[in-house]
Amino acid sequence: MQEQFIEEILDKLKTGELSEYYVEKEAFMDFRQVLVKREDFKHFRGIGQRGGDVLYHYLKEPRS
Repeated sequence: MQEQFIEEILDKLKTGELSEYYVEKEAFMDFRQVLVKREDFKHFRGIGQRGGDVLYHYLKEPRS
């Protein structure tokens, strides 16, 4: 996955344009590398799925 595309997805989650985003196992590391660089990193929740995929949501309150 390209960094610019990942940033667009994360911004859409933040604005509510997307309610969730499904990341396949193969793309997880690329996605996570971009995600952890963001200031609002703690607002994103990734829920692991069977097989290693992850479903991401944006939270209004940061997780602890």
